[in-house]
Amino acid sequence: IYVFVIWTQLFLVGDLSSLVLPGAPSDFLMEIPPFRMPKLSNIFIKTLYRVHWFLKEAVPLFMLGTLILFIATKLGALSFVERMGAPIIKNFLGLPVETTKGFILGFLRRDYGAVSIFRALEETSGSAGIDPKQLLVSLVVITLFIPCLANFFVMVKEQGAKNAFLMFAFILPYSILIGGILRFILQQFP
Repeated sequence: IYVFVIWTQLFLVGDLSSLVLPGAPSDFLMEIPPFRMPKLSNIFIKTLYRVHWFLKEAVPLFMLGTLILFIATKLGALSFVERMGAPIIKNFLGLPVETTKGFILGFLRRDYGAVSIFRALEETSGSAGIDPKQLLVSLVVITLFIPCLANFFVMVKEQGAKNAFLMFAFILPYSILIGGILRFILQQFP
């Protein structure tokens, strides 16, 4: 079910975006280069180049995201967002309120978000075990959810602030909508 939902969303959003975004489709032609045994020196040089790029480009964005997370936590902004999102998470997605924090963390750090959601589901289910429907809904939403804060900064850098915020404004409600629809469909089956 998970793979089916994600694949259908990829194709659906891809088709819809091709109608909305300007541009002509291009032919997909790819020439396969001849296969050769790689030189160890080339691998070493490329690895050094990529590590240097990562340290120069991505690490400052990660640090900025961490700083924003720290400030937001100290100012109580995360608690406010959590209180605002809890009714949607509980009533529309059918997930425990405790998973709200996991979705917020999913934007700040994707790996922390997934672990937090799983732990919240584990704690609220008790000895009955995790409800597979809730787990499936939460997995679909966190997969379709907006990328983490560092990725968002990269989107701002590459696409511009306007396009990045437009993508954010589309992806956030869309992922929740798909999760709510999935929850409704899963409720129809015992």
